[in-house]
Amino acid sequence: MTITRKSFLKTAMASAIALGISATASFAQEVTLRLHQFLPAQANVPVQVLDVWADKVEADSNGRIKVERYAAMSLGGTPPELMDQAIDGVADIVWTVVGYTPGRFPSTEVFELPFMVADARAASYAYWKMFETHMKDTEFKDVHILGTWVHGPGMFHTNAPVTKPSDLQGMKIRGGSRLVNQLLELVGATPVGMPVPAVSEALSKGVLDGTTIPWEVTTSLKVPELVKNHTEFEGPALYNLTFVLAMNNDTYAGLPDDLKAVIDQNSGLDFSIFAGGTQSDADGPARQIAVDLGNNIITVAETDTGEWRDLVTPIYESWVEDMKGKGIDGQALIDEARALMAEYEANN
Repeated sequence: MTITRKSFLKTAMASAIALGISATASFAQEVTLRLHQFLPAQANVPVQVLDVWADKVEADSNGRIKVERYAAMSLGGTPPELMDQAIDGVADIVWTVVGYTPGRFPSTEVFELPFMVADARAASYAYWKMFETHMKDTEFKDVHILGTWVHGPGMFHTNAPVTKPSDLQGMKIRGGSRLVNQLLELVGATPVGMPVPAVSEALSKGVLDGTTIPWEVTTSLKVPELVKNHTEFEGPALYNLTFVLAMNNDTYAGLPDDLKAVIDQNSGLDFSIFAGGTQSDADGPARQIAVDLGNNIITVAETDTGEWRDLVTPIYESWVEDMKGKGIDGQALIDEARALMAEYEANN
């Protein structure tokens, strides 16, 4: 075959174009991330936090990152398996309650202690700061954490009024973590551990007499239609639960640097405060639904929480002792969390 100058130039140009396309494709690598979580897609956290985060990541990457959202465990498994799904790569990103895997991430429990947290933004700020210092390279080393936060005040939603601890005697109440279950035992209830998606059916079938959850999630679970009594506490919350938005380590490591930067700039301290604050802010509109239904809302004044506090105080001592057995200074974590929350409140 005779190669003419014309055919050579034609072949060379085609090769150059091909190389250019290849280089451009490499440079403009597109990534699809699967985000898996346990609530219905229309619930407050998916709509007001996770979708906001995902939309911002997509926009900041100029469409090179696409975040596929999988609600209500639609990729399979159960809520307690979400963290392992992130670690194992079943999902690229998960949002989960840390307490669904009791004992695996013990330092986070400092924010679940009763009457510990007065403000979700302050606690989410402290949580991220302490994650970076104490948890990033230890408890959470097998996953890339994007955000850490807590919900608004935890409270009771029951089929009979609860004004004082003795009202809980014999009542089967759902708890969302091991510390909440300990709290329920100490105030006289029978704790029933279950992930929050199971609450609606359990209430409707009488498996539960009530549940502990913050106001904001009551809307997606139809709780005000299932029980008519709600007991909230002024001042520091009866309890809080901790959350993480977690990413598979290999997925994050495999991103080109510019896309890592997109993930980074939408994650961390500011995002954690936003998420915790947004979740807490959703309490008010959810509470109003119960008001509009004519439900019985009992508010325990901060000055009347003494009996409750006295009953649950032993959790602090037992938790510190439990942490000691894990090589963790629990009292130091309590002191640091309180100092950081106070720091946030003083500056905001």
